[in-house]
Amino acid sequence: MPRSGPRRERHVLTSPSSPERTAAAPAASAALPTSGRRIAALDVIRGVALCGILFVNIAPLVHFGSETGTPQPTNLGDPSGWLQLFVQQRFFPIFSLLFGIGFALFFESAKRRSRRPRLVLLRRLLLLLAIGIPFELLQGGSALWPYAIAGLIVLLPSTWLPRWAVAAGAAVLIAASFALTGGGITLIPGVFLLGAALTRYGIVQGIGRSRAGSVVALLAFTAASIPLALWQASDLRMSGFDLASGLAGFAMAGAYVALLSLLLTTPAAPGLQLAFAPLGKMALTNYVAGAPLMLAAGVLFDLPHSTSWTLLLSIVVGILALQWVASTLWLRSFTQGPLEWLWRWGTWGTRGPLRRLPAGEATQTSAVSAGAANAAA
Repeated sequence: MPRSGPRRERHVLTSPSSPERTAAAPAASAALPTSGRRIAALDVIRGVALCGILFVNIAPLVHFGSETGTPQPTNLGDPSGWLQLFVQQRFFPIFSLLFGIGFALFFESAKRRSRRPRLVLLRRLLLLLAIGIPFELLQGGSALWPYAIAGLIVLLPSTWLPRWAVAAGAAVLIAASFALTGGGITLIPGVFLLGAALTRYGIVQGIGRSRAGSVVALLAFTAASIPLALWQASDLRMSGFDLASGLAGFAMAGAYVALLSLLLTTPAAPGLQLAFAPLGKMALTNYVAGAPLMLAAGVLFDLPHSTSWTLLLSIVVGILALQWVASTLWLRSFTQGPLEWLWRWGTWGTRGPLRRLPAGEATQTSAVSAGAANAAA
């Protein structure tokens, strides 16, 4: 329904584990191609999306300005208007896409490691559901449990379908979402399938590598974004989750991904890796940890009685900086984030190494873990 002001987006972070989305990509290692080599570009995209999600989520989570008695304006002369036009509904489609990509990549990994790969996937989704239900009590509107449900209903059955059927299903579900609800959370199943289809057609492996493909995608999505964004901007006060916002968000999300993919083929790549990959590699951990950090900031700075957007957005920057430092330091000594590691442990039924090991020892441990995982599955 149309609603003024920024609203919290549903999203789940997928970041892959190593053999494996958020944070590790829930339901699949969105970071590993079928060859077993991590697709580094996905960590950067996931990290950027995490940043966008926090900027959208903080205001509704901490009830920003709710006690002032003054309605927050929503126009391009106010930060909330810019958030609606460039952030809200722009990043949860990216996370949904990454989830679908991660699921398909993880399925390929599971097929190599287990005689019953779909049982492994089922365990992974059920574990995500177990994490998501209690987390909903802390942060209402979280997408962890909706992602798990949609994965069980749509993604798991899609593993029995040919890739053309998965692509066709994605197109039908996305079109139906816009036609019936204007987008929003109902986009998730279709975008899941879109990510899975792109992976199965081999397109994902070109992200961050194919400059020509990135340019073509960027031009196409930008051409679609401009008129749709102008349509949404014509009345931002009524563009909460309506058709204009949904379509503009979907097109702009595509443009963001294409732009990042293009930049990762340029000399800007090392800087992007440094700035965003640590956040993306631990996206599930950072996503879950972000809620209590934002709630604590809401109490500390009395944000329900505040109307300072400068203060609010500065808090988000501070939280992201803190998470970047923590993620960077953690990954120097450990293979993945703590929640990612626990999720992988539950998925495979065997405890893989968390602390980084010397190269020779790590290789031997990896082989033993893979064999144990096959037996357990």
